[in-house]
This record gives sequence, C-alpha cells and structure tokens, in this order.
Amino acid sequence: MNAPRRHEDEELASREDPYNVTQASRIYFLPNLMTAGNLFCGFMAIVECIQARLAETSPTGEYLSGTNAEHYKYAVWFIFGAAAFDMLDGRLARMGGRESLFGAEFDSLADVISFGMAPTLLTFYLILSPTQGILWFRYIGWFIGFVYLLCAAIRLARFNVITNPLLHRGKKESSKDFVGLPVPAAASTVAALVLFLLKLAETDRSLKSWALALPFLMLLVAVLMVSTVRYPSGKTIDLQTQTQLRSFILILVVVAVVVFYKEVALFGICLAYIFFGLFRQWRRPKPPAPPRPPQVPSNL
Repeated sequence: MNAPRRHEDEELASREDPYNVTQASRIYFLPNLMTAGNLFCGFMAIVECIQARLAETSPTGEYLSGTNAEHYKYAVWFIFGAAAFDMLDGRLARMGGRESLFGAEFDSLADVISFGMAPTLLTFYLILSPTQGILWFRYIGWFIGFVYLLCAAIRLARFNVITNPLLHRGKKESSKDFVGLPVPAAASTVAALVLFLLKLAETDRSLKSWALALPFLMLLVAVLMVSTVRYPSGKTIDLQTQTQLRSFILILVVVAVVVFYKEVALFGICLAYIFFGLFRQWRRPKPPAPPRPPQVPSNL
C-alpha cells in the first residue's frame, strides 16, 4: 500500500526541482505536439515563400498551379497557424502542470523558425521581387531582415532567462505581462500587413509603392521586441474566466468583423495591440527619484 504513495512523493519531489535531469528532459505529448505543429507551420511558410519566388521567375507566372500572390497568402496563413499552435502549447502545459525545461527550449527553437525566419523571408522576397521590387531595397533588404531576425532571437533568449524557474523575482517582476513585444505578435503583424498589401494589389496590380511600409514596420517591431515595453499576455484567461454580457457581445462582433474583413481587421488588431502597449507605457507613472543625500558644508 505504501509503494504507490512513495512513488507519488518521489514524482512530486522531482517536479519541485526543475533542474532534476529526469524532470528537465521530460517530453510531454500534447504540449510538445503543439510545438511540433508550430514548427511545421513555420517550415511550410518558408516553403511557400520559396515557391512564390519560383512563381515570379517562371515564364508562366505560376509554380505548382499557384501564382506568387497565392503562395504568399499561404505563407501568411501558415504563420498565423504557427501563432495558434504556440498559444496552445503553453496553455496545455500550464493547465496540466506539465511544464519542463525541454518544452521551453523546444518552443523557442520552433519560434525562431516560425516567427523569425518565415516573416523575414516573406518580407525579403516581396521587397526584392524581380518584377515589382524597389532597387535601393536590394542593397539594404538583407540587413533589415537580419535586424528583425536578430531581435527575435534576442527576445526569445531573454524570455527564457527571465522565466527560468530558479530565478529569484521581486514583487515588481511578478507581473503576467510580457516584457517587450512577443515574437508571435511581431510575426503576426508582419504577416497581417503582407495580407493587407496583397488585398490592395488585387485591384492595383502592383506592390511597388505599398511595399515601402514593410521594412519600416519590421524595424519598428524589431525594436519593440527587445524593448522593456510591457504587453498583456492573456495568461490569466482560462475556462473559468467570467465576463459581462456586453463584453461577450463585443467579442462576437469583433470575431464577425475579422471573418468578413480579415485582411483589414487582422492588421488593425495587430496595430492596436502594438500601440496599446506603447500608450500604456507612456501613461505609466514614473518612479520617484531617490532622495539626494544631505550636503555637508565643507570646512573653510
């Protein structure tokens, strides 16, 4: 009778020590399956970017029965899919108490592909398009893409450090907010802008003028990723969260708008999230300056 109890005590003790070798390397099925889905979507987004490039250089303007715009749209939706998988893996791990250091590292590696490389290639190929590209972007496009990728990697590394289970946090550091723009939100903003530009290109037939917004947006989100601006994480929202009827109806209206006007609505939501954090940071009261030590008169 005592053997099962002793086994449970050992299991609990191992969970309390996150640097226990067995606990740290555990691979929990559902959370890591979601992370694998995240990685798959990021990989497919890169594949679609390459196929869009091949369609641009093809004599028929198509590759695998798809135009370059269609492949870019597929890449955008794969990035959004990766963001959905990324949200699910963390929630499943927290809900089941199945967080491990392996899961955190695996998630960060997948995020570098899905939210670092994929948006970089998406923007890089668009602004370097052989038929619609802007000449001087061909000299700086690679640098802009690298800055975004570098900031995304730094943001993920910093997140792993500040969420380390053995890190001693003060009261001010126990907030559920993200420090800096989350990498999935940054990638979703870039993807939403690309989707919006492709919608405009259906009538204008040219991305040459509209593509000017892509490099500047990438630099903005790159800076925000490594900044100390705090953004809401939504980690407190779960199946037990209650809301008022008015808020519930408002959410349904927003969902309906996204469904029917997804190209504009998704980009608007991403921009609203970015500037909400900036506005809240600007409104945040500054900490009082430390008092100056009393000055002792010098002896003459």
